[in-house]
Amino acid sequence: MGGQRLAIGLMSGTSMDGVDVAAIETDGRVVAEFGPTLFRPYSEAERAAIRVAVAEAPGLVHRADRPAELVLAERVVTEAHIDAVRTFLEANGLAAQDVAVIGFHGQTVHHAPARRLTVQLGDGLALARAIGVPVVYDFRAADVAAGGEGAPLVPIYHAGLVRRSDLARPVAVLNIGGVANLTHVGRGDGDEVDLVAFDCGPGNALVDDWCQTRTGRPVDVDGRAAARGRVDEAVVAALLADPFFARPAPKSLDRNAFSSAAVEGMSFEDGAATLTAFTAAAIAAGLAMLPEAPHTLVVAGGGAHNPTMLAMIAARCGVPVVTATQVGWSTDFLEAQAFAHLAVRHLEGLPLSFPGTTGVRQAIGGGVLARA
Repeated sequence: MGGQRLAIGLMSGTSMDGVDVAAIETDGRVVAEFGPTLFRPYSEAERAAIRVAVAEAPGLVHRADRPAELVLAERVVTEAHIDAVRTFLEANGLAAQDVAVIGFHGQTVHHAPARRLTVQLGDGLALARAIGVPVVYDFRAADVAAGGEGAPLVPIYHAGLVRRSDLARPVAVLNIGGVANLTHVGRGDGDEVDLVAFDCGPGNALVDDWCQTRTGRPVDVDGRAAARGRVDEAVVAALLADPFFARPAPKSLDRNAFSSAAVEGMSFEDGAATLTAFTAAAIAAGLAMLPEAPHTLVVAGGGAHNPTMLAMIAARCGVPVVTATQVGWSTDFLEAQAFAHLAVRHLEGLPLSFPGTTGVRQAIGGGVLARA
């Protein structure tokens, strides 16, 4: 075993806002130290190229297919990540030889595990050669090929965070990115610590898209529009009738599985309020599927900055809700840290996904190692 290593994790989520960079020291089981972080936003031109790829990707037959739109987007994503890592190293006085490995999630443009298909753009070998550090990438493919959902992969990192905390178990960790996912960390002490995890519904994606269409800005800042609007509970109930919510876990969701069409015709504020309430209601439905009610719901991701969404979640879920920051974790960089952790687990030959998290028959590893 290699002991504690300095690893860098990179995450570009379904919100398509930019690249999160985070360093941690970990042996793949226990996180010894949280390191520095950096956010490198996508330019509007970069974001536009990714949006085109997301629109084209559902037509793919094989995950390696790269029509022109995806070739361009993959180059954009890879160059943005190279730029982000170079900036991060320079800003923190780090050299390539100081870093054991980089975990490179890439940009998901399509996720359809029922078709055994998941597509993350990003050239791991190009990143490794540009930076001079080994890169683990393409984390989801092995899980999907083995019959798993390919997501979520972060739960084993959530388990490591809970293990080093003083939080009473069980704990539920909620990440609200473009899609919302839940992790139940139970009372066990093994590597899996009674892990159950699944995507529970839309996160910020619907509200972001609604705001982009109506205002040109892809976010409801601080949930202000939703706070001014009225929730249409009939629309929320109709959206919750989708068969996805009745499916047992584990399960995963594509960013574009739902749309904001249900609120067309509403005012901007009422649409934002109703879509935000839908996210909260989906999370409440997810909590009801956990094996045991959590003592605490810890929220990370962009949604943790939306006080209107947090208030709706607390009202609908009936459990104490805190942000990751309030318990000493990172609200904004938790997923980037997770992929640093997963990269070290890859080097150590440790599993990344489990029957209770992605539905694979047995715990399996994942990722592809590219050396400079």
